[in-house]
Formats: sequence, structure tokens, C-alpha cells
Amino acid sequence: MSTKPIKVVFSGMQPTSGVTLGNYLGAMRNFVKLQHEAQCFFCVVDLHALTIPQDPVQLRKNTLDMARLYVAAGIDPDVATIFVQSHVSAHAEMGWLMEVSCYYGELQRMTQFKDKSAKAEVVTTGLFTYPALMAADILLYDTTHVPVGDDQKQHLELARDIAVRLNNRFGREVVVVPEPYIPPREAGGRIMSLQNPTQKMSKSDPDESATIHMLDTPDAIRKKIKRAVTDSESEVRYDPEKKPGVSNLMVILSLCTGMSLDEIAGRYTGYGQFKKDVAEAVVATLEPIQQRYKELCEPGVIEEILEKGAQKAEAVSTPVLRRLQDALGLLPRKRP
Repeated sequence: MSTKPIKVVFSGMQPTSGVTLGNYLGAMRNFVKLQHEAQCFFCVVDLHALTIPQDPVQLRKNTLDMARLYVAAGIDPDVATIFVQSHVSAHAEMGWLMEVSCYYGELQRMTQFKDKSAKAEVVTTGLFTYPALMAADILLYDTTHVPVGDDQKQHLELARDIAVRLNNRFGREVVVVPEPYIPPREAGGRIMSLQNPTQKMSKSDPDESATIHMLDTPDAIRKKIKRAVTDSESEVRYDPEKKPGVSNLMVILSLCTGMSLDEIAGRYTGYGQFKKDVAEAVVATLEPIQQRYKELCEPGVIEEILEKGAQKAEAVSTPVLRRLQDALGLLPRKRP
């Protein structure tokens, strides 16, 4: 795959409750760096959340909270564009154009649909077609790069396939073909569950002790780290296969303090002080974010940021939508 200069970055997160430490260390913190390297669009993808039934009151709260955490984590709304997906109607319009530009077989092969539909009480059409809406999200901004984890690579490939298909059909670049942005792997990789360290830390984990949420209290964080699974040894050593629990805590401490894994291994002779230091490092990392989050809970503050973000997003996405509509032969509306 060719490597383009990073010019435009798009990323979206669903407004579900309990954004995790893993979400912050693995994604949001990279967004803070990226906003100074490219034109960045960070979206709260509330339309994607509707693929399963949602409580309306909770969905609105989660949407505002997700936006607040974007800003609290360090994303500057004067530098990057932060907005809510449903506030920009081009996403829904482009979503349909993506649905008619991809194939049933392509959507049928999506492993996330297979996984989620097996667990869902109700399987909606939207759960099946939402990779097309995700492609719309990406292509609407002439995105050059998308920060992507292992679980989303297949969806980005679909967006690329649709973009290449449309460009080949019309013999010109109607939409930009995006590439994955894989941030440098710091300190060994992603954050894993505290109770099952062979699995990724997840905000949907039914075991509350397995996951650290960004808004957890300091005491809750300390209790979760204290109860984190380790092993019957006492050696602090990075070995994900033989010592996944200890290795996960080492990664967390490294990412929160900047210490290397070797430094951490050489500092401890047992798990007691090691766990205490991990807990305090996490508390120190999240406390300023939590304080900024509280400030953003003042009435009207985040709403104003989101309104400005929607206007900026519309200014970029609408011309791209019109460009594709024109290529497909849709009759333009006569505007005054």
C-alpha cells in the first residue's frame, strides 16, 4: 500500500457510557498529537449507536459526555473539528450512496456483524449496513488517513474498495481513497482487561472490575488495580504470553509515566508496591481530564463547541457529497 502524506484525518467514537483508559491511551491521546499534524475531524457517531435499541435520554447524555471527553483529553476545538454525526445531514445522505455502491456479499463478510448479531436480542438492518455508513463518514471529508484498530481494519478496507470502485467507474477521482493510520506502538501495545488480560479492555465488559473508565473515582481506580489479575510469581517482567496480567499493568504504567518496560522491570521485586504505583500513575493521568470534564459540564459550553463543529464539518462535507451526487447523475437542487 502506498503511503500518502497525512493531510486529513477522520475518526469517530460511539456515544456509549464508560469510555475506558484503553480508549484514552490507545486512541484519544494520539488524536491530541494528530490535530497538530493534519486537518482532523473527530465525530461522535450517534447514528451508529442506533444499530441497537438505545434509551433516548441516556443516548443524549452519552453523546454530550463523549464530546466533553474529546475536549477534556486535550483535543482543541479551535484546532480540530469536533461534532456530532447526526448534526451533519450529509452523513445520512452519503450513507445511502455508499449502500448502493457496495455489495451484499461484502457486507455479509463483515466479521463484526457476525459477532454482534450473534449477541444482539434484535438484529436490525442498520447493524448489517452500518459499514456503509462508516464508509460515508470517512469519504465525506476527503480523508487521507483513518486511525484504525484491528477490529475496524475490515471496515476501512470496505471504504477503500468503494472509493476505488467509484473512481474507476467514473474515470477520475470522485472520492479520495483513504489509508489506515497505525500509530507507533508504545510500550508493547493495547490495554487489556484487568480480569482477563488476554482480552482487550472493553467498556461493554459486564465485569466492572475488569475495566478502568475515564471518569472512575481515584478510589475506584485503586481498587480495580489492586484486584487486577497477575500470577503466582512475584517477578515484574514483560512477557505477554506467560505473564499477561503483569505485562498489561507494565504497559499501563509505562504509558502513564513514560518509563520504559525495562526500567519498570528493574524497579520492582514484588507486586504490592508495583500495583500501588500503577494505580497512582493512572489516577494522576486521569485527574486533570476529569477536572476539565467537570468544567465542560457547565450549561451550554459543550453545546456551543458542537454547533461550531457541525458548521465546520458541513462546510467540508457538503461539497464532497454534491460532487458524488453529480457523478451519479442526481439532479441538483436549484438553490437561490
